[in-house]
Amino acid sequence: MPDTSGDRQPPRRRVPGPARPASGQRRPAPGARPARRPAPGRPTAPKILRLGSPRPRLRMVSLALTLVLIAFVVRLLQVQAVDASSYAAKAEQNRYVGHVLAAERGGIADRNGVALATSVDAYDITADPTMFNRKQLKVDDGPEQAAALLAPILGVDQESIVRKLRPRNKDLRYVLLARRQTPQVWTQIKDLKTALTAKGETDKSTVNVLAGVFADPSSKRIYPNGDLAAGLLGWVNLDGKGGGGVEQQFNGDLAGKDGKIRYAQSGGRLVPTAGSAETPAVPGSDVELTIDRDIQWAAQNAITQQVAKSKADRGYVIVQDTRTGEILAMANSPGFDPNDLSKASSSALHNWAVEDAFEPGSTAKIMSMAAVLQQNVATPLTHVVVPNRLHRGDRLFKDDIDHETWNLTLNGVLAKSSNIGTILATGQLSSTQAQANKVLYSYLRKFGIGSYSGLGVPGETKGILAPPGKWSTSQQYTIPFGQGVSINAMQAASVYSTIANGGVRVEPSLVRGTKGPDGRFTPAAKPGKTRVVSARTAKTLAQMLESVVDDQEGTGAKARIPGYRVAGKTGTANRVDPATGKYRGYTSSFAGFAPADNPRVTVYCAIQNATSGSYFGGQICGPIFKQVMEFALKTLQVPPTGARAANLPVSFKP
Repeated sequence: MPDTSGDRQPPRRRVPGPARPASGQRRPAPGARPARRPAPGRPTAPKILRLGSPRPRLRMVSLALTLVLIAFVVRLLQVQAVDASSYAAKAEQNRYVGHVLAAERGGIADRNGVALATSVDAYDITADPTMFNRKQLKVDDGPEQAAALLAPILGVDQESIVRKLRPRNKDLRYVLLARRQTPQVWTQIKDLKTALTAKGETDKSTVNVLAGVFADPSSKRIYPNGDLAAGLLGWVNLDGKGGGGVEQQFNGDLAGKDGKIRYAQSGGRLVPTAGSAETPAVPGSDVELTIDRDIQWAAQNAITQQVAKSKADRGYVIVQDTRTGEILAMANSPGFDPNDLSKASSSALHNWAVEDAFEPGSTAKIMSMAAVLQQNVATPLTHVVVPNRLHRGDRLFKDDIDHETWNLTLNGVLAKSSNIGTILATGQLSSTQAQANKVLYSYLRKFGIGSYSGLGVPGETKGILAPPGKWSTSQQYTIPFGQGVSINAMQAASVYSTIANGGVRVEPSLVRGTKGPDGRFTPAAKPGKTRVVSARTAKTLAQMLESVVDDQEGTGAKARIPGYRVAGKTGTANRVDPATGKYRGYTSSFAGFAPADNPRVTVYCAIQNATSGSYFGGQICGPIFKQVMEFALKTLQVPPTGARAANLPVSFKP
């Protein structure tokens, strides 16, 4: 091949031919299919991430939301349509709260309108226990914190408050923490609530643990005169009901009728726009008594001083209008202050003037004399020879003192209070003792012995008067002079008022009437009247009773009142000890009325078991009679007596 190096031409692109077989390989035969050449190499491109289609996912989310919405719609239909009334009732129950509106208790006044018992504004402190749990307060010791704040203010044990604020019934919405608290107490609690709320606005850690404490308007009973007539008036217990005396007897009239209120609340506060339902309370009626406060004070002061001086168990005084039967005073000693019962002894919480049954002793002789005079078996001038001892039945009877044989008139028997003379006189009531017993019994019953007095006060006793067929041998002779029969002080006073009223017994009364909420006064029913003895017999008995006080030989000289004629009778009886049932000590008493010729006032006094000084009725009860009677006559402006006493003879010369 020629040398062409001198003649340069552009290089020719070499066409690749079939590869030569490598050494050791055979060349393909002619006509054979040539081997496939490998594809030329290409540059590698980056891989692309292709996302799935979002439509399936959207369909799944839409389906889920649709199912949720369907569930909500179904539930909504159930709540608003199917169970609407049930849920509405539950919501109503939780949203609305109801409270009782306490009726204002009626007042008690004396005959002149002076308040003896009245009511003032007060509050019942209440709470909603559901507002003291952790869910509401975000603390675990909400009840304890609240109790620590409330206990000193309410004067209530802290643990008791905690128990009420954490009740077993978790759904309980109302508890009473304290009754009838003063407005000052509620003001203290409100101030604390306000202070806690204000502090909570600046200090988020402060919790108003008193948010669930509320107050319901109420009233509190007060007695302006303290212990005056406490046994007669009684008291009002924690439930707002009368616990004794007039408060209990006329509780239905005094209490009125409670009302109700129901209102919506939220967070312990009234929702004014949600409306409320209220049934107003009806106030109680006022009760006007026959008692005169001033005379009551005089009687209570006198008996209290003498009981203390005599170191006696107790005593009582009753003052009665002889014409109308109205009770002007009923005093007991020892007494109590109904404003603070915590300081009163259980024995003092009684009206012993009607609850105490005792043997009256010689004050009962007036009934025996009434039977003798009314049966016309003797007159005040009838001679009665009284020995020092008298044997009757199974006993030997005597008078309170040893004496020679007395030559007394029947008037003298009463004036000197002779037991033996009384036995002899009543023995003339019939030809046999058994028949005489029946006659005497009939008069005792007419005078009201063995029956309720008619006052209707709680706890009153009828006393004890057995039928004459059951009188023991000794009772046949002791009952005429006041032993073996039991009465109460009201019955004893009524006996003397009957004599003072011309022989007509007027049922005792304590209430003049009631005044309703409308201001209308309703007078009490007129008391019943019973003729016991004739007017003539009553007048004679009054003259005989004057001898007890005016005559030098009478036993009631300490009851004399200058300017007034006084009729009265002493009594000193053996006393049955309630604890043992045996005789121990004495019942000392005095009963009488004045002026004797134109009676207006009866006073009865009794002292039980005097242990210091004298125990004779004329000595320790006579002065009380005088003190109280003088005051009553002046208060009622009763003029002095103009006529002189009859001065019936006490004894005779044989």
